[in-house]
Amino acid sequence: QVQLVESGGGLVQPGGSLRLSCVASGRIVSINVMKWYRQAPGKERELVASIVSGGNTKYADSVKGRFTISSDNPKNAVYLQMNSLKPEDTAVYYCNADITASYRGSWWGQGTQVTVSS
Repeated sequence: QVQLVESGGGLVQPGGSLRLSCVASGRIVSINVMKWYRQAPGKERELVASIVSGGNTKYADSVKGRFTISSDNPKNAVYLQMNSLKPEDTAVYYCNADITASYRGSWWGQGTQVTVSS
């Protein structure tokens, strides 16, 4: 009943930028928190950034000052602007949202690959 669709991944050189998008659809009553996670090969999934409905944001130390999370509430969308990308940012990036639909639950997108390489 709720779907999250990510877009914007790709291949970029070190120092470059990418902007990820995630749009939620379905019978949404409210979106409480939206997050971006990433998972690199052989590593656990880690929280990159989060934004709550009031607009407060949090970031992993590894991306502070380089990544910016933002949301567009009327569009049920969240974005991750990634600047000064490093090879260690290479991972599959997942959107996660705490959404109230017919019940309150946590939904995941399918993931989008980000590769930082020269």
